[in-house]
Amino acid sequence: MHGPELLLLLLVTAVARRLSAPAPLVLVATGLAVSFIPGLPTFELEPELILVLVLPPLLYSAALDSSYHNIRANMRPIGLLAVGLVIATTAGVGWVAHLALPSLSLPAALVLGAVVAPPDAVAAVAIGRRLNLPRRTMTLLTGESLINDATALTVYKVAIAAALGTTATWLDGTRTFVISAGGGVLVGLVIGLGVCKIRAHLHDGVMESSLGMLVPFGAYLFAEELGASGVLAVVVAGLYIGHQAPKSSYYTRLQDTAVWRSVDVLLESFVFALIGLQLKTIVLDVEITSALVGGAAAVLVATIAVRFVWMYPAAYLPRFLSKRIRARERAPGWRGVTVLSWAGMRGVVSLAAASALPLDLPGRDVIVFCAFVTTVGTLLLQGLTLPWVIRKLGFHGDEEQADALAEAQVQHAAAQAAVDRLDELTGEGDQTPYHIVERLRIMAEHRGNAAWERLGRQEDESPAASYRRLRRTMLDAERQVFIEARDSGRIDDEVLFRVLRELDLEEAAIARE
Repeated sequence: MHGPELLLLLLVTAVARRLSAPAPLVLVATGLAVSFIPGLPTFELEPELILVLVLPPLLYSAALDSSYHNIRANMRPIGLLAVGLVIATTAGVGWVAHLALPSLSLPAALVLGAVVAPPDAVAAVAIGRRLNLPRRTMTLLTGESLINDATALTVYKVAIAAALGTTATWLDGTRTFVISAGGGVLVGLVIGLGVCKIRAHLHDGVMESSLGMLVPFGAYLFAEELGASGVLAVVVAGLYIGHQAPKSSYYTRLQDTAVWRSVDVLLESFVFALIGLQLKTIVLDVEITSALVGGAAAVLVATIAVRFVWMYPAAYLPRFLSKRIRARERAPGWRGVTVLSWAGMRGVVSLAAASALPLDLPGRDVIVFCAFVTTVGTLLLQGLTLPWVIRKLGFHGDEEQADALAEAQVQHAAAQAAVDRLDELTGEGDQTPYHIVERLRIMAEHRGNAAWERLGRQEDESPAASYRRLRRTMLDAERQVFIEARDSGRIDDEVLFRVLRELDLEEAAIARE
């Protein structure tokens, strides 16, 4: 893609976000529509571009924002989704594909099953955040998407070897997966620990953020070079660095957040539009027949159905068999299980895996076509109806009030600790002016009270909200004066930028939705 196309994608994304529409689905639909324009060149999906340059930063960014504690607390159900469901999907879809498309041998059909096995949670998570899904559901969706690619790509390699007639066996595949997963986790931990140690001694926010941007690519390539899972290495490094982020400098945290959110928007715009734009390329490469269309539809239905067939037993059977699980974990409601079952949209990893298939693989064109139909079909069918399903089931999170109460309690303790520390520093013999000490004391008390005010917020504006509104108005007035001074030549741009940064940081500090 060139500059104008990328700018158009960003414009479409901006409009979708402005209208509170799921941007990934809008981009896929836009790509599909654009692909029909006569004379438009075909867009080739480069597997290496996706697997090396696109997938690692997207996974790393998601891992940075994920809760290590929540993922660790839910590792059992996440494992059932990211490992068990991927293998079940490979087997179930492969069997259906072999029956519906007799031209595909069973090994080749299992390759197709592995290709469409990993869901992409980007669209589901975007919808879930907008509709306030419960935190545990969001954790399961995110945790599954962080790990399932590693499982699927390992199964994919074993299935290709079997389809090509090499000596690889499923026992070899299991051994490869264990070694690959263990190596990926180890590489990710080493890189995460090393990066945190280095960043702690840099004391330079720009360099710390620059080093962080190299982590996903370095972790992926280094792990793959060692024969380990690059995907798991990236995820583990991101989880570790994200868990340690509260101990880093404020500048690094602010800059990392801004950088990775921008990267997410750019890459997601690119990959979801590219999914739709693949239509012309894939249609030209295969002879479309009614049998092929019917077989692809059967694969799509099987991909959706296997997730439902797996989800309910996986949610309830372990609880029935294990007293320990019943004691440690809250019982899953059928609404949550249903929403998770319907949130199995496929993404660009499936298309990249299909495009990376060896050219001499029997049935390659059929596999690529079915993977495209499944990816686009799940994105549009499930993605467009998922909000309706969530609303119809009345499934939403109830953590907001509990979070607000916990925040208010901790904020009160934090404000008291700040005042105590202030008293220690400004005790007898200190030369700090009295009005400075009182101002700092009032600011600490204000922060402590603001959390309680938000907790008991009613229709009338709280004192903290009044403060933020009036202070933002004052900051705008200050900015205007400095801008006019720059325009009239009384101060230099360098002075303006320095002052604007100070004002921007203060506004960021008081901003609260």
